[in-house]
Amino acid sequence: MFVCSCFGVTEEQVRSHADAGACTPRQIASACKAGTDCGGCVRRIQALLGRGACPRRQQAGQDRPPLTTELPEAA
Repeated sequence: MFVCSCFGVTEEQVRSHADAGACTPRQIASACKAGTDCGGCVRRIQALLGRGACPRRQQAGQDRPPLTTELPEAA
C-alpha cells in the first residue's frame, strides 16, 4: 500500500528505512522524499513509526544516568 502518492513510497519502504535507523518523519523524508511535497502522508508515516520504534532511541538512554527533577538550592 502506498503511503506517499507524490513519490510512490510504500509502507514496506517506510518500514525498511525505519529498520535501517530512520526514526522520525524527517529522517524518512531524507531517505526517500516521502512527506516532502504535499505533506499529506506525514501522519501516516508517524503512525508507521510509532512510539519506541527506533532502536537508537531505546539504546540512547542506557549509558546516561536517569534525569532527576530536583534542582540545587539557591545560595
